[in-house]
Amino acid sequence: MNPRNIAICGNLCYNALMNITRYLDIEAESQPGEVLLILGPRRSGKTTLIQHFVENTERSVAFYRGDELRVQHDFSVHDSAALEPLIGTHDTLVIDEAQMIPGIGKSLKLLVDTKPQLSIIVTGSSAFELSGQLGEPLTGRKRTKYLLPVSLHELTSGSATRQLDAAAQLPELLVYGQYPRITTEKDPARRAELLGELVDSYLLKDILAFQEVKGSAVILRLLNLLAYQIGSKVSLSEVGSSLGIDRKTVERYLDLLEKTFVIFRLGGYSRNLRSEVTKMARYYFYDNGIRNVVIQNLNPIDIRGDMGQLWENFVISERQKRRLYHGPSANQYFWRTWQGSEIDLVEEREGKLFGYEMKWSTTKQAKAPRTWLDAYPEQASWQLITPDTAYEFLTW
Repeated sequence: MNPRNIAICGNLCYNALMNITRYLDIEAESQPGEVLLILGPRRSGKTTLIQHFVENTERSVAFYRGDELRVQHDFSVHDSAALEPLIGTHDTLVIDEAQMIPGIGKSLKLLVDTKPQLSIIVTGSSAFELSGQLGEPLTGRKRTKYLLPVSLHELTSGSATRQLDAAAQLPELLVYGQYPRITTEKDPARRAELLGELVDSYLLKDILAFQEVKGSAVILRLLNLLAYQIGSKVSLSEVGSSLGIDRKTVERYLDLLEKTFVIFRLGGYSRNLRSEVTKMARYYFYDNGIRNVVIQNLNPIDIRGDMGQLWENFVISERQKRRLYHGPSANQYFWRTWQGSEIDLVEEREGKLFGYEMKWSTTKQAKAPRTWLDAYPEQASWQLITPDTAYEFLTW
């Protein structure tokens, strides 16, 4: 970020999010002749970020909300002459919640092609809707950025003692997660209430809007099963049997949960050994608080029995944010053999393999699996990630 935009974001974010500076600089990222697409779950701060941009940029902005019926009608007309008056003399178009506008991709393509001097910024929370609408029409005409629950780097970016602040906040982050409204609320009872509302009223809303999902009960039961299997392979057949649905339905629901930014998956890495596990995946939550409210356990860390799972989910989800926001560019996997050797996270980048093992306890000794080092002697490294060593690994 350039100095001017740092100052703007710092002042604005102080008012709304207690000085949380988000990584995404809309001013710098949006360019004439293309669409800047900002995707993320509901309540992750997209609208706040957009409003800050609109209120403080020196550009001339035409701002619309995709949840308004008039806006849905106006922008669903695929006619450049009809779209022209909606832009007027403005040099930037902003549409919040654009996924609610039928055929929005075709309309935006027309605007890009007929008004190459126009910068277009759109946000969306339902990736399974928005990405499908924008993918083909805007091939080569868009850039995609993600805004997820606040990262550890963003939470501590305004501090002179960032690592100490991160360590002090860690017990609450592991339990309550990092959605913006949750991080600014200090009352535990209100935090629990807000998390419940977030699951019931926002995250599930996107999923239930999909016509092939009949109700929330089976989705919540599926999330409950996944929450207890953090760090373990997930058998879709066993999940389907537990829920009373077939494997294909499980796959479809998991896909929806991924596309609405509730969970993400890691596949198994395999190149050299027949004993390596590849056919099952592991699933992680983008936010620890969502995971914990699903299983109705918001107890503090000193009386929990699942600290290994909490720590593994936190580190891998934070690493996912770092990769999406800043890099490094990498393929991510877990690694396990049928004999029980395993590594929580493997990153394939720069022609090498980087293995990471997550341990909450700093008293237990851990070593790289000999099978791992023997199987990939020229490529593989291994690193232990504990609360004492995680900060540099998770921030940039």
